[in-house]
Amino acid sequence: MGFAHRLEGERQIKLAEFDPAEVAGLKRGQAEKKTARLIEELTGLQELLYAVQAQSVLVILQGRDTSGKDGTIRHVMGPLNSQSCTVASFKVPTEEELAHDFLWRVHAKTPPAGDIKIFNRSHYEDVLVVRVHELVPEQVWRPRYDPH
Repeated sequence: MGFAHRLEGERQIKLAEFDPAEVAGLKRGQAEKKTARLIEELTGLQELLYAVQAQSVLVILQGRDTSGKDGTIRHVMGPLNSQSCTVASFKVPTEEELAHDFLWRVHAKTPPAGDIKIFNRSHYEDVLVVRVHELVPEQVWRPRYDPH
């Protein structure tokens, strides 16, 4: 089966072009069965990842409040072994975190070999939130917007 929501190339994404009701041709029962099969496969892959201890997996879920990040973690990642699959959430930076470079807290939470780590939000928060909430002066956050 192909990927109904897969975008390839460097085409700019415009959300207005996508129907939020699109279900990729799957009925609810079919989707639940497919999800169960994929979770079973993911569980087996997690066991291999942990056994080999050569690589790690980082999953970054970035979205607005109520976009489904928590539900995805609960329903898709919930069945995985919690000894080697954990979640890190990034809220407003603490005073200690603000005293370091903006990726300091992100680096501290990356997964060790053999583990899966899910970032519920990401370093993107350290670009946006500190600016919006005026946690640091502009000369601190402005360079974070430089793509180079």
